[in-house]
Amino acid sequence: MKELICIVCPRGCHLQVDEANGCAVFGNGCPRGAAYGKAELTHPTRTVTTTVRCTGARLPRCPVKTAAPVPRESIPAVMAALDGVLVRAPVKPGQVVLADVCGTGVDVIATRAL
Repeated sequence: MKELICIVCPRGCHLQVDEANGCAVFGNGCPRGAAYGKAELTHPTRTVTTTVRCTGARLPRCPVKTAAPVPRESIPAVMAALDGVLVRAPVKPGQVVLADVCGTGVDVIATRAL
């Protein structure tokens, strides 16, 4: 039995996930908590937020994030791929900075105008 705290909503339900019983979830206050508990044990994902180098703008770095969560095991490769990215101003929020990062099918997008 694994214990997790649900992060889907502000309630922070304390979940118990029974791996031996098909990842049955107990302690959730809503159906989203059950889905989160099961997904966290079977295929954990995270949204990656960081910055990339930028030229031609007032600031030297541009904040970016993945447009959708990526598999947790892909995070080091995603960060390594973003280390070599250089964007040129002007940059608009939502602009794709790196498409299909590391073959995940997820784009990395800018989160600020520069």
